[in-house]
Amino acid sequence: MRKILVWDWPVRIGHWLLAAAFCIAWLTAESESGRLLHVGAGAMVLAIVSYRLLWGFIGSTHARFRSFIRGPESLMNYLDGLLQLKPQAHTGHNPAGGWAIVALLALGLLTSLSGWLMYEDIQANRLEDAHEILASILLGIVFVHLAGVVVSSLLHRENLPRAMLTGRKEGTGEEAIASTHPIAALALLVWVAGVCWYITA
Repeated sequence: MRKILVWDWPVRIGHWLLAAAFCIAWLTAESESGRLLHVGAGAMVLAIVSYRLLWGFIGSTHARFRSFIRGPESLMNYLDGLLQLKPQAHTGHNPAGGWAIVALLALGLLTSLSGWLMYEDIQANRLEDAHEILASILLGIVFVHLAGVVVSSLLHRENLPRAMLTGRKEGTGEEAIASTHPIAALALLVWVAGVCWYITA
């Protein structure tokens, strides 16, 4: 086992931008003076999530949904190993982390879409409660995700946040991805900028 390239640039940049955007959106949710910043952060969430959904089908090996969305049996086996403090190692996302990502993306999409519709004054009164509930559930999933990262880092003896910065984790040579996909990362940044400009302009 050696350090290999696992996470491409779109995954890494999207991950940290999404984390920052969600924090900004949450902190400015009740601020009238920060309303535009809140909307901009929500637009960023919408742009990143929509791009990540596409990248989940056409991206590099470990970014694709088929590589980390596993059935109930795999999930239960992983959780059982986790309870015994002997979880199975995975080069990409583990089964629990994979489903947490699906939940984060789904909730991120629904929360940002409902916020956008409210900003455009489309069914704003009806959507306000739903938007707040979705955001609260999303926050809960974020905390579960963070707890999972800490536990997995300790049990697997690897620094998962650092891996999401460097793109490298322990694995075998055949599991490594061939490229960081810098052009796709640039496309992500252009897409995010364009969506934010369109929604907030």
